[in-house]
Amino acid sequence: MASAAATAPAATASSRPSRWTRLPVISQLRQSVGLQRGMLVAGLVLTGIFLLTALLAPMLAPYGFSQLRDEDGSFGSLQEPSSAHLLGTTVGGYDVLSRLIWGSRTALLVIIVAVAASILVGVTLGLISGYFGGWLDRVLVVIADAIYAFPSLLLAIVLAIVISGGQSSMWGGILAAALSITVIFIPQYLRVTRAEVIRIKSEAFVESARVIGASHARIMIRHVLRNSTRTMPLILTLNASEAILTLAGLGFLGFGIEPTAAAEWGYDLNKAVSDVTSGIWWTSVFPGMAIVLVVLGLTLVGESLNDLSDPRLRKRAAGAEPVEDLGVDLGDDAPVAPGAPAGAPEPAAPAAAKEASA
Repeated sequence: MASAAATAPAATASSRPSRWTRLPVISQLRQSVGLQRGMLVAGLVLTGIFLLTALLAPMLAPYGFSQLRDEDGSFGSLQEPSSAHLLGTTVGGYDVLSRLIWGSRTALLVIIVAVAASILVGVTLGLISGYFGGWLDRVLVVIADAIYAFPSLLLAIVLAIVISGGQSSMWGGILAAALSITVIFIPQYLRVTRAEVIRIKSEAFVESARVIGASHARIMIRHVLRNSTRTMPLILTLNASEAILTLAGLGFLGFGIEPTAAAEWGYDLNKAVSDVTSGIWWTSVFPGMAIVLVVLGLTLVGESLNDLSDPRLRKRAAGAEPVEDLGVDLGDDAPVAPGAPAGAPEPAAPAAAKEASA
């Protein structure tokens, strides 16, 4: 009897998935089946190629993004694809392949700065707005609605002009584009976080934390925040694709980065418009294809994660494993049920469990 009782917890612990398999993307990949898995894998492959290209740009690019000549002489303008220039050269004499590879690094930097700043500001404001409510909540919601009223690309153009101050340096252009995109994304994170916080702050485990005397800061960070950001990976991937399109739109309209400062796909497309009518296809096809493939990869990942996180959209194969994570993290301050082992939280209320597993 004693040996059986001792082995029971060990068997339960061994059957529980590891922390690595419970990560957002990994857990959804294990749950996906059929077409959903194919979409998610395709999106991850395209996104992985984009990330590797951006990180390894100095080793992959045959030339610099603003290089016009090598030891053999000048590259020449509008040279067709050849062994020396696999994707040809642009009207300015730049190597298309090198501009393509270095442009992925510019896009990645803009995504990192824009999404990180948006999450930091938007989630913080949404947490404060949803938790405390009152007049502060109403003011923040009105400001978010006012930002939504402006066309996103027009707002990005105005902010890019104001932030950059006419400068076209690499970091000046990247920060101008990233910060202008940040202003567009902040209301999205604010609204999503606020809605989740309003729902979670009335749960039983939050009320229990208040009863035992936990401070507002501890409740907000340890209980509310960690349970209200479960949809962030979905919004992050979709916003990353939108950031690529906004950056390309700014560059195409002439508000991007100069070619001597950094490579940017939208700017290259702008300079290739006149080449299309002359039958010169390589200067526009490859930058446009890069934008489409990166946006497609990020969108496939975001849409797949969205389908798998929504029980109403998730289609599971017969005999699939049940979902173990109910989506509620009780934190460290949750009370312990009588007779339960140390560290075990009190079972959630039936209504809360039903809502979480629905």
